[in-house]
Amino acid sequence: MMPSWRRRAVLAAAGVALLAGADAAAQKRSGYLDAGPQTRAMQDDDGANPGFLWVERGRALWDEAPRRTDGGTAQSCAACHGEAAASMRGVAARQPAWDRTAGRLMNLEQRIDRCRTERQGAAPLPAEGEDRLALSAFVGLQSRGQPMSVAIDGPAAPAYAQGRTLFETPMGQLDLSCAQCHDRSAGQRLAGNVIPQGHPNGYPIYRLEWQGMGSLNRRLRNCMTGVRAEPFATGSTEALALELYLARRAEGLSMETPAVRP
Repeated sequence: MMPSWRRRAVLAAAGVALLAGADAAAQKRSGYLDAGPQTRAMQDDDGANPGFLWVERGRALWDEAPRRTDGGTAQSCAACHGEAAASMRGVAARQPAWDRTAGRLMNLEQRIDRCRTERQGAAPLPAEGEDRLALSAFVGLQSRGQPMSVAIDGPAAPAYAQGRTLFETPMGQLDLSCAQCHDRSAGQRLAGNVIPQGHPNGYPIYRLEWQGMGSLNRRLRNCMTGVRAEPFATGSTEALALELYLARRAEGLSMETPAVRP
């Protein structure tokens, strides 16, 4: 049986889709609805969803006291934050966000790693490494069913404007923009697959194509490579600005972490 949070998400998405005549970005539609029935069933069943292998690893890391770079033992995430179900509820739905202390925009993965290096005194985790993805998936799970809602005012406003420009600007040898595919061509087919609207409400996700988990940054780099463009560097200003725009574009969609996609 479909979980109650999933039924609410589907009904909400279906209700939004009834706005006939609006463009694709206004008719917010999760990529879950464009996936095949077997893929949707895999995501709906926590016991069959392969992303939960990373979630369980993240759960163990949450309670684990890592080694400090000076040789000592640091406090675990749980020692500071307590039960993740309470302290991390809704956190992933608000990312990326402007960090006042760092004076820059940061996504969830970067926040996790900064906490690890600055608060725990441990070595940083590789950007697409299994442990970083695992912690991100575990924290993201605590927001499952929560609506995406990022702040784009104040110091985050210039990044949002930059992200929108990047989304709408043709790039690469194929001279295609994100908007050409995921706004104007959403719902059509490319090589037999439905072109989704490209909403980031399930990251990190398990992609059948990858046979593993990956971050939103990895997916963006894949897209840019596909149009023969030079991908933005991981954690770059451009990459984070585009992530912020995409998150705002998905405003109101329910978080699905860990989502499963083709």
